Amino acid sequence: MPTLVNQINDFVNQIPDYVDDLVKGRGRLGFLETKYHVVERVKEQINEGGARKLFGLSGTAVAVTKGVVTAIVATLTITFLTFFMLLEGPDWVERFYALLPPEKELRWRAIGRDVYRTVGGYVTGNLLISLVAGVSSTIVLLIMGVPFAVALGLIVALLDLIPLAGATIALIVVGTVAFLHSIPAGIVVVAFFLVYQQIENHILQPLIYGRTVQLSPLPVLIAVLVGAELAGILGALGAIPVAGTIQVILRDVLAHRQRVITET
Repeated sequence: MPTLVNQINDFVNQIPDYVDDLVKGRGRLGFLETKYHVVERVKEQINEGGARKLFGLSGTAVAVTKGVVTAIVATLTITFLTFFMLLEGPDWVERFYALLPPEKELRWRAIGRDVYRTVGGYVTGNLLISLVAGVSSTIVLLIMGVPFAVALGLIVALLDLIPLAGATIALIVVGTVAFLHSIPAGIVVVAFFLVYQQIENHILQPLIYGRTVQLSPLPVLIAVLVGAELAGILGALGAIPVAGTIQVILRDVLAHRQRVITET
């Protein structure tokens, strides 16, 4: 933990130096300034925009500030809601079961238990995959001598919680730092992430989710793709537990219908 905290602090402190090297045309990213004059072009665009550009920038700053404040409020709201639901959730569920007719109560309790197991399995599987991504990337970064390896591994683990797109975002962040360290390290890290992303998307996720959520690999892959298409990242995050919940309900409906047919 002390190593992680120190590396995070060092990484944050190093970011201004990276920007300064870019502005002055030094370091690994200096070619953007020496060859393409990125900084001068940005200054020209701002100066040529005049007052309109200035007000546009102010509007953007206000929008970004509002977005940050909204995100903070939403995070606090979700945290408190989660806390109170953990405290009072079981009582709400029991009240719901008490409203049901006695002949249906046992059936809905079984459905609720299976849904709980499915969602819990998805969360466990997602955390396990993120742990694998963080540990493996940290090992590769340490082998290549990339600085802030532990902190970058933590970033990879957090970003990998996002299905499909998480590894790509981690590739951009960690690959940039690796190239700033050395060209060979950057090539190795990028190659590792490209290979790992394919392994995770086509092997690890279907395999682990197939065991924890009890879905076969094909429905898992289809659920993630459909969820991402309908609602982006949030859809991809919720697709697997939703698919597992639908499977639980369909199984119960089919089993109940079969019992009715057998009894008649």
